[in-house]
Amino acid sequence: MKICVVGLGYVGLPLAIELNKHFDVIGFDIDKKRISNLLNNEDSSNEISKEVLERCSIIFTSNESRIKESNFIIICVPTPVDNEKVPDLSYLSDASNLVGLNLKKNSIVVYESTVYPGVTEDVCVPILEKVSGMKFEKDFKVGYSPERINPGDKKHTIDKITKVISGSDKECLDIIEKIYGKITNVFKADSIKVAEAAKVIENVQRDLNIALMNELKILFEKLNINMDEVLSAANTKWNFHKYYPGLVGGHCIGIDPYYLTYRSKQVGYTPKIILAGRRINDHMHEFYAKKIIEKLKKNDLNIKHSKVLILGLTFKQNVKDYRNTRVKNLIKSLEEKNIKVSACDPLLNSEIVQREFGLKNIELTSELINQSDLVVLAVKHDCFNKFLMEAPKDKLFII
Repeated sequence: MKICVVGLGYVGLPLAIELNKHFDVIGFDIDKKRISNLLNNEDSSNEISKEVLERCSIIFTSNESRIKESNFIIICVPTPVDNEKVPDLSYLSDASNLVGLNLKKNSIVVYESTVYPGVTEDVCVPILEKVSGMKFEKDFKVGYSPERINPGDKKHTIDKITKVISGSDKECLDIIEKIYGKITNVFKADSIKVAEAAKVIENVQRDLNIALMNELKILFEKLNINMDEVLSAANTKWNFHKYYPGLVGGHCIGIDPYYLTYRSKQVGYTPKIILAGRRINDHMHEFYAKKIIEKLKKNDLNIKHSKVLILGLTFKQNVKDYRNTRVKNLIKSLEEKNIKVSACDPLLNSEIVQREFGLKNIELTSELINQSDLVVLAVKHDCFNKFLMEAPKDKLFII
């Protein structure tokens, strides 16, 4: 069996690599630059090493006609929200359209993108039918296996986790189990909608737990209680869940709750808890901006035109992914107070920092720290550790 993975980002590429250990794999992406880099054994996301890419036999291509060579297609494309926090299914629709144009009879199409319950069967299947001219269940089948990739996490890789799988019928599910079962443990969900729902609540739960920590952080600041010391004490209990306050960004936690609430409102129920976490987490940058200003004042500095150096711009420690990073909102809040902000993130190139943040990506030096009125550690990349040890504590603010 030949497999085609459509979309070679954080999700698709590691999946394609693992599948290639057991099957012939075609890796398709519409981004020609991405394909060019992969053909040169380079992964810009830093998830897959050059050595692993050199050893694999994946056919990397941006030629959509090559999808026709496979009869098991896995779609791994982004599912963001728009400016109004409404699910943007355009990537999924475009991918379904492209696959439909190149779909062979008796193929199985599996979706991995995070969606609300019903998207695979109610949105994607009609597109596949219309474009291919074939009939669902008679000429092709579908499945859903939600991705569980954690960027930067080298411990919970795809071959070391349990993968939820589902199929449009038992025969289809059995085939999906045989394929995914080659690379990891699988759990067979009762239906595609169950698998879709399971995925979306994983991140809703995490979002709410972090929001609780953020709210406690705000409260304990007012009570003049050290949050880190509180967590150290609380973590000694065997069933205390270890979550920590901070800026919550990325493509999953900050997005998925909106998918579930969108579907909830469609069926006439306005959720009361799901978005409570979003209301807190979406505004934590304001809390930290206020604390930064308070620290500047405490150091007897004039707020206007103070020099603040931001260390770390990505959404997470030690990853290059800057999608939906809340550090961008923090920078904006500080600049609105006429604070002069500079930034350093060795994981991002200067072009991205200029385009996405409107700043120059400055090389971190001891001199730069000395010239700054305050150094804000926004993202705890390991590469900052040496400089943080040298930074005067009165000039350091850690998020």
